[in-house]
Amino acid sequence: MRHFLTLRDYTKEEILEILDLAAKIKKETKNRVYKDYLPRYTLGMIFEKSSTRTRVSFETGIYQLGGIGLFLSSNDIQLGRGEPMSDTARVISRMVDMVMIRTFEQSKLEEFAKYSKVPVINGLTNEYHPVQLMADYLTIQEKGLDKNLVAAYVGDGNNMTHSWLMLASKLGFELRIATPIGYEVDKNILDDAYTFAKESGAKIIVTNDPKEAVKGANVITTDTWVSMGQEDEKEKRIKDFDGYIVDDEMMKLGTSDAIFLHCLPAYRGYEVSESVIEGDQSLIFEEAENRLHAQKGVMVWLDRQNTK
Repeated sequence: MRHFLTLRDYTKEEILEILDLAAKIKKETKNRVYKDYLPRYTLGMIFEKSSTRTRVSFETGIYQLGGIGLFLSSNDIQLGRGEPMSDTARVISRMVDMVMIRTFEQSKLEEFAKYSKVPVINGLTNEYHPVQLMADYLTIQEKGLDKNLVAAYVGDGNNMTHSWLMLASKLGFELRIATPIGYEVDKNILDDAYTFAKESGAKIIVTNDPKEAVKGANVITTDTWVSMGQEDEKEKRIKDFDGYIVDDEMMKLGTSDAIFLHCLPAYRGYEVSESVIEGDQSLIFEEAENRLHAQKGVMVWLDRQNTK
């Protein structure tokens, strides 16, 4: 059974194959050609964390592929009342064709996948956000920046940073990460990325200097400084991240054709300035739309792999 839990489980060839499929389906969608790639399929969507883009993109995506999505809030199912994840997995996976989970610990997602009879997709965990990176790279490909990609991530060493590490180390491009002291990426995930980079030829640079990271980059990205569950740390984090805002001056350090990406929601005046968000280099809304298309590619690819 192939699941989509983290990009560390995928080869370069498989990642690019999924993205090619996503681009093909996107082109068809833009031409109002809707093929039933997953006819009468049911996607169970389990949400322990709230979402805008994840819910809309998966629910719309499965519908456009010929199926239907079921929104399952943890408040509405027995999981929220203490039912073991293993029991929930064995029940739900007997009734649907695929499951997407947006939850907290990666271990909970992996436990669900262990007991599931159908493919499981990571819609976000504390450790990884792989579907977002598929959308990001699809956006990068569409701009033709994938050939000589130098990506700079400025901000918290969180699930987005970890996913960038997996993508870069698998595909072989240069990734620079700048985080404040005390907010670095997980050491075990970084070590894994270094190991994968030896095979792919990726160049990974980790620093505490955002300007050093951004200089000469053609993709500049960030994420919120205060993620869900960290609200009580807000004031401290705002102080600790002083100097890490991606503003016009920081964007000027990148290449002339550099683009700005953000997984959203964005908090203007904190991790990114209003002028960058609304500027010509910002592709955040194209990127958000590509969640829809990239995830359709993931779902169709998983189905094909598991029905061979």
